[in-house]
Amino acid sequence: MFIAQGFKIKNNHFWKYIVGSIIVIIASAIGQIPWMIAVVLKMLSEKKSLDIDEKTLMSALDSNLTLFLMLFSFAIALVTFYFVIKYFHGQKFIEVTTSRKKLDWNRVFFSFGIWAIISVGTTVIAYFGTPENYEIQFQPIPFLILAVISILLIPIQTSTEEYIFRGYLMQGFAILSKNKWFPLLLTSLIFGLMHIANPEVAKIGKIILLYYIGTGLFLGILTLMDEGMELALGFHASNNLIAALLITSDWTVFQTHSILKDNAEPSAGFDVLLPVLVIFPILLFIFSKKYKWKNWKEKLTGNIPEQEITNQINELGNKYE
Repeated sequence: MFIAQGFKIKNNHFWKYIVGSIIVIIASAIGQIPWMIAVVLKMLSEKKSLDIDEKTLMSALDSNLTLFLMLFSFAIALVTFYFVIKYFHGQKFIEVTTSRKKLDWNRVFFSFGIWAIISVGTTVIAYFGTPENYEIQFQPIPFLILAVISILLIPIQTSTEEYIFRGYLMQGFAILSKNKWFPLLLTSLIFGLMHIANPEVAKIGKIILLYYIGTGLFLGILTLMDEGMELALGFHASNNLIAALLITSDWTVFQTHSILKDNAEPSAGFDVLLPVLVIFPILLFIFSKKYKWKNWKEKLTGNIPEQEITNQINELGNKYE
C-alpha cells in the first residue's frame, strides 16, 4: 500500500513532515536568489527604481531567462527533498514515488501522452473555432531556447510538486490520521490554495481555485488508486510543458515565447470547471479500465488497517511506536 509506506520507518512521526516541508521551502527560496539578483542587476543597468514587485519580477528579463530562473529554484528544492527523505526520514526515495519496486515509466509516458493529445487537440479546436482570439507569435530561435529549457526543467518543477503533495505529504498525513480520505482531501486543498498568488486568480477570480483544487483531487485519486505517483507525474509534466510551448497570454503565470498567444479576455465560465467535472472523470475511467482498478471506496476513503501498518513495519524489522 503506497500511502502506508511511511510507517516502515522507525519513529517517523508527523512533526518530521512539517520540519521537512519547511526545509524544502527554505531551499526553494534560496534557489530564487539568482533570479532576484538578475532582476536587480538589470534594473540597475537601466537606472530604474528598485521597487521590485511581482510584475517587475516577471517582466524585467527576457521571458526565457525568467522561466529558467523560476524553474531553477525547483531543481534546488528537489535535490534538497531527496536528502530530506534519505537522511532526515531514513526512507528510500522509491518509497515516496511508488509501491512498485521501481518507477514504471510506461505509466508515466502513457499519462503524459494522453493528456498531451487532449491539450493539443482542445487548443487546435479553440484556435479554429475563434481565430480572432489568438495570435501566432512563433519565432524559431526563442522557441528553440524555450523548448530546451522547458523539456529539461519543467518535469523537474512538476515532479517536485508531485513528490511534495502526492508522495511526501500524502504519507505524512496518513501517519497522522491513519486513513486515506484525510490525506487525499487535505493535500488537494493545500495544492489548490498554493496557486492563490498566480496571476490567473487575480484576473479571473477565486473561482479558478476550484480548478486547482479539483486538479489536486484528481492527481490524488490517481495516486491512491494506482498505488504510486507515475500517472500523476506524467499528467502534471504534460500539462505544464504543453502550456509553456503551445500557448501563453498576458495574464498567465508562464510568459513564454510559445507558438500561440491568447488575446481573449478571460472569464469565469463553465470552461473553468469543465476539466474537473467532465474531462478528469473520463480520464479516471480510461485509467481504471487500463490498469484494472478495484475497491474504489476502500482505496480512497478507508482506514489504513493496523495489519497493514504492522506489515510495513515488519518488512524492515522495526517496531511501531
